[in-house]
Amino acid sequence: MAYTFQVTIDCADPHPLADWWADALGWEVEPSDEAFIRGLIAAGHATDADTTTHRGTLVWKVGTGIRHPEGPERAPRILFLRVPEPKTVKNRVHLDVRVGEEDIATVVERLVAKGATFLHEGRQGPSVWTTIADPEGNELCISHG
Repeated sequence: MAYTFQVTIDCADPHPLADWWADALGWEVEPSDEAFIRGLIAAGHATDADTTTHRGTLVWKVGTGIRHPEGPERAPRILFLRVPEPKTVKNRVHLDVRVGEEDIATVVERLVAKGATFLHEGRQGPSVWTTIADPEGNELCISHG
């Protein structure tokens, strides 16, 4: 039996980080259902303390997701979850972002201008990539494929 999955990224501030990744990948932040959230609060299943406001919208404080614009059939969802502890060591798992024919340096420059940190460049045979870190320090590689 084959399983499906989503990728979950632990972070300190999930909503701005989801915005960053959605922009970096050309994906969409999943919309918040404010009526649903308010209904759960009214029914006693959640409290106002479980929520926050992000860009003027009521959202769950614990996290949010992003998705490929063509839907979950095209690529797994990425979920950003709030955790209390800061990132302290190198990731054991990271995403390789394949930019096709786009110039890797141009993509890296754009992402660094939006808060990423350049880490290093790599090469193995004909494959080249640049490793950067998102605004919270999570590593990712930018490559052609």
